[in-house]
Amino acid sequence: MPENEAMTKIAIYVAAHKPAPLPDNFIYHGLQVGAQGQTPIAGFQPDNTGLEISAKNPHYNELTGLYWLWQNSDADVLGLVHYRRLFISSKRKDLNDVLNASQINELLANHDVIVPNKRHYYIETNEQQYRHAHHGEALDVLREVIATDFAEFAPAFETVMKRRSVHLFNMFVMKRALLADYATFVFAVLAKVEARLQDDIGDWSLYEQRVYGFLSERLLDTWLETRGLTYAEVPVVFMEKQNWLRKGGAFLARKFGFGKIR
Repeated sequence: MPENEAMTKIAIYVAAHKPAPLPDNFIYHGLQVGAQGQTPIAGFQPDNTGLEISAKNPHYNELTGLYWLWQNSDADVLGLVHYRRLFISSKRKDLNDVLNASQINELLANHDVIVPNKRHYYIETNEQQYRHAHHGEALDVLREVIATDFAEFAPAFETVMKRRSVHLFNMFVMKRALLADYATFVFAVLAKVEARLQDDIGDWSLYEQRVYGFLSERLLDTWLETRGLTYAEVPVVFMEKQNWLRKGGAFLARKFGFGKIR
């Protein structure tokens, strides 16, 4: 093993809310998100220990896992993936083909962050896609919060919203110092958005229950661009079957006004 690889502690956390198989690789660790009040998953680290926001999981989704690893893991390089979405070194749905320590070290030697391949929206911008797929009022609040309280990030946010591609899934691998900067930005922004929405939410259907998880997916590229960071794109494999017919039908319904859109 190369000396730098032996000295670098890498921890990739696999977020899950139910029992799931893990890659047979020492750098991968199961992380039970939304563990507060739930039955523990054997072999998984619960996200309700140490400094944590586990109770927010219904609204923050996998971000409670991001918060936990930011505040509690001592690894030099940190990553977050999902039990059904993993960074892969080939297109096979094989847990043994996940990125390993050597590949991660090689990628981070030349790039600041590892991210998923972009999702491309060929017929609409990122903002249009969000408004078709989700409720737009929360995005309006996010824009206002960034413009007034995080002005440094506002130009990049507007650029990202006008693009037709984006890095989704809240998945990444990066060194500890960068993750601390990213997480500080994300949770500071979302705290202000949450405070703005708090008095308005009597019915979660107005915003969607997992609204903060959805909004945060639009913040990674905003942060990358503002900080001028380089990134390596890596394919993501879906470990569960995708119902593309249903997904396509839902998209068309939203696009042409048949879905529940606000």
